[in-house]
Amino acid sequence: MEEIYQPEEIEAQAQRFWEENDTFRATEDPARPSYYCLSMFPYPSGKLHMGHVRNYTIGDVVARYQRMLGRNVLQPMGWDAFGLPAENAAIQNRVPPAQWTRQNITYMRRQLKRLGFGYDWHREIATCEPSYYRWEQWLFTRLFRKGLVYKKTATVNWDPVDQTVLANEQVIDGKGWRSGAAVERRAIPQWFLKITAYADELLGALDELPGWPEQVKTMQRNWIGRSEGVEIEFALPDRDAPLKVFTTRPDTLFGVTYMALAAEHPLAAEAARSNRELAAFIERCKANSVSEAVLATTEKVGLDTGLRALHPLTGELVPIWVANFVLMEYGSGAVMAVPAHDQRDWDFAMAYALPIREVVAPGAGGTSDLAQAAYIEPGVLVSSGEFSGLTSQQASGAIAERLEAMGCGKRRITYRLRDWGVSRQRYWGAPIPMLHCPHCGDVPVPDEELPVVLPEEVEFDGAGSPLQRLPAFYQARCPECGGAARRETDTFDTFMESSWYYARFACADNIQAMLDSRAAYWTPVTQYIGGIEHAILHLLYARFYHKLLRDEGLLASDEPFTQLLTQGMVLNSIFFRRTPAGGIVYYSPAEIELRYDERGQPAGAVLRSDGQPVESAGMGTMSKSKNNGVDPQALVERFGADTVRLFILFAAPPEQALEWSDSAVEGAYRFLKRLWNLVLAHVTDGPARAPEPAQLTPPQQAMRRKIHETIQKASDDVGRRFTFNTAIAAVMELANALSRFDDSSDQGRAVRQEGLEASVLILAPMVPHIAHRLWYELGHSDAVVDAEWPTVDEAALRRDVVDLVVQVNGKRRSCIQVAVDAEQEAIRAAALNDPNVRRFTADKHIERVIVVPARLVNVVAR
Repeated sequence: MEEIYQPEEIEAQAQRFWEENDTFRATEDPARPSYYCLSMFPYPSGKLHMGHVRNYTIGDVVARYQRMLGRNVLQPMGWDAFGLPAENAAIQNRVPPAQWTRQNITYMRRQLKRLGFGYDWHREIATCEPSYYRWEQWLFTRLFRKGLVYKKTATVNWDPVDQTVLANEQVIDGKGWRSGAAVERRAIPQWFLKITAYADELLGALDELPGWPEQVKTMQRNWIGRSEGVEIEFALPDRDAPLKVFTTRPDTLFGVTYMALAAEHPLAAEAARSNRELAAFIERCKANSVSEAVLATTEKVGLDTGLRALHPLTGELVPIWVANFVLMEYGSGAVMAVPAHDQRDWDFAMAYALPIREVVAPGAGGTSDLAQAAYIEPGVLVSSGEFSGLTSQQASGAIAERLEAMGCGKRRITYRLRDWGVSRQRYWGAPIPMLHCPHCGDVPVPDEELPVVLPEEVEFDGAGSPLQRLPAFYQARCPECGGAARRETDTFDTFMESSWYYARFACADNIQAMLDSRAAYWTPVTQYIGGIEHAILHLLYARFYHKLLRDEGLLASDEPFTQLLTQGMVLNSIFFRRTPAGGIVYYSPAEIELRYDERGQPAGAVLRSDGQPVESAGMGTMSKSKNNGVDPQALVERFGADTVRLFILFAAPPEQALEWSDSAVEGAYRFLKRLWNLVLAHVTDGPARAPEPAQLTPPQQAMRRKIHETIQKASDDVGRRFTFNTAIAAVMELANALSRFDDSSDQGRAVRQEGLEASVLILAPMVPHIAHRLWYELGHSDAVVDAEWPTVDEAALRRDVVDLVVQVNGKRRSCIQVAVDAEQEAIRAAALNDPNVRRFTADKHIERVIVVPARLVNVVAR
């Protein structure tokens, strides 16, 4: 065994062994319990970042631990390969998105292997491959025939220069993030999946996911947003069709003082035809983002259409406004405004001096000041005709009944959740398998013509999708009438690919079917791991897709992921300077030198290159934009993969944010060197036999007890709590105890051998390379990756004596050792006879002696 720990050589040996022996290849075995451990697959952006390393290290520990418990473990890896960054890179580097993506996959695969992650690479998938996306195209055509897919016109953010739809986050100050052009709200045809048809099941099934964090389930409940309320019809003078609105607060109906329409509402368009000012206002509204979150913080503006609606209960004429805070995509695109009891409506009414009419007063003891804010809580109705005096709950039911009896209202359940728009007017995505025929309408591509392959050798300049300029792609024949048809040039939302990849991993080599019986063996995923930022959309769409696959007969389970772990972000210090032009330049923490005062307290920071001060913004998420990332590859090359893994696991529990620390990385490296030296010193003296418990001396028994207490704690920390940091801390304590255990007798060396073996086995899932080597050095012929997790010897945990703290009047004065089964009288006597206790109780009257079993004795003396 070499005297010096050399991680590069040791890690290369271990990885070569795993590859040559196909160690992590998973095969279905009905005789063994399966365990499917999956970390959210990455986008191949070019290089791994520390967020990736944390996610995949956690997953690898879980998978390796479960393997040691004897379970049949599947841990695959693949690539979420479609997406906008590849298009941006194509523009910047003049490289086709496909070429850029596959180059990145090759590099990142090499990085993952260098970190020692135990993946079954035989199951690797990339979502940009036709062999993958053909099956979501196949399923889409099935869903179309079942009525779960439809096309409708929807409002989007449109960049008129780049000729593309922008996500809300790509609209900056009303302009396209790349072109700088003023963004328009444009209505274009889009394809949708009917996720709302599954809203009740998606909501109710959250209660059947005990292995999910409550925070995530709450976020999904709020996103689905089930609401019970009333759809109310406001008649329009001189028109046949009424204006329909939905409200969850029918008790506030008498407080309506205006109606508000979305800019795209047909009634608004009708009014604008004879009102230039209104038409111009509507056009300005169309330049705004369609994000609900953005509109919530945008200044509320509007314009009176001049139209009026009839209040269904009072007959009052209510003015109809167009307002920028109403979205056509939500509800009917119209709201009844009750400014006294809705803060958004109140803000708008205050801005335009519209009436604010109180119709719900606080209950006993409550107060409200409508001059300052809306009163939004339930209460008792006032100024509401015959319904005055009723509680909000009573009035809601009574008013709903009255409206239904009058034929101008009906109770409804609605959802905040909207159907999933899966169309993207971009190139780098899976083609939507639909054709438009002038005679037959929208027709799905026949199975025998799937996949619809995305042309990869294209010139991409970012101005619209090149598919729209490729007649060879979009010109087709209708499969029903044989006439000329146009192929859909929109591509799928990339959430389509990431919503079912977990199931495809089970049978990635099947070229005949989307899924086969192997998916039933592996799914649902036992443990899913990823960032909290995916709590809503990705996880919700994956749950929806799983139910679609189930209803198509491809899966038997109801949910995709049994247990969910959401790891925290990786943080690092942020340093910057402000430029004379008002901009900000960020500097890497590696470029910064911290300054300290004479007391050792931080006193500022300077840039090493010029010695001039920089400002600190504290700790923040590692990101390219803040220039505070740390390159995992550089750390691996300097310290080795095991050091990086150990630091990631030791720095914080998985669910918490991890604060980066260079000194802590070095500390992890020092511990691995110390562990290496401990084993080196032990094996240099030759082989050791197994301990004989009956022959052990008290110090040897105490050391062996420490070993099995460590196994007991680590088993709970790793297996149940996922607190890998405390398991590592326990092994570090054990290593300290072993280094102090100076006993070279046969039984002493036997106990030390057991302790070193336990340490290596516990650390094997976390630092698998050094564990691979040390296990052999400790005399084993089989690889540690195939070893079993250590078991606790309950007999070793038993104690004959126990240490008890002795307090006098609540202050610690001594510690005594008594037999485990000692009677309380014997314990009291031992405490009172202790010399130090006698010193503090001399000349005092002993009033009471309180014994807390196995913990302490408190002597009360006056």
